[in-house]
Amino acid sequence: MRAELVRDVMTPGVVAVRPDASLVEAARLMRAQDIGGVVVADGQEVVGVLTDRDIAVRAVAEGLDPQTVSARSVCTPDPLVVGPHDPLGAAAALMREHAVRRLPVVEDGLPVGMVSLSDLADAWEADSADSAR
Repeated sequence: MRAELVRDVMTPGVVAVRPDASLVEAARLMRAQDIGGVVVADGQEVVGVLTDRDIAVRAVAEGLDPQTVSARSVCTPDPLVVGPHDPLGAAAALMREHAVRRLPVVEDGLPVGMVSLSDLADAWEADSADSAR
C-alpha cells in the first residue's frame, strides 16, 4: 500500500507535557517513550513542541537549570501542525520550509499524533522498494 496521507505514516497518540513541567520531567518522559520530542499542551491545546535538541541547545548549553526551567520556556511555541488527511508532500514541504523535523498532527483542534521527517523518509523508501520490484 502506498502511503499518501499523514495518517498513513504518523505515530498515533500524543506524548505530552504540561507547560510548567520541568525539562528533567520532559527528558525522562522522552527517554521512557524512546522519542525525541513531546507536545507541550495546556489541557487539549497544543502550545508548543519540545525536543531533546531544544533541551540541550536552549537550556543546558545556556547554563539553565533543567530542574527548574519549564518546558514552555524553551519549547518552540505555536508550532506548525498538519492534519491526518493532509498529503505527505504538504507535510514535507512545511518541514523543509521551516527547518523542523516533527509536526504535531491535529484533528478537530485536538492533537492525535506526531509525524517526523524519518516517518516520511521511511514511507518514501518503502514506496521506492515496492516500485523497484
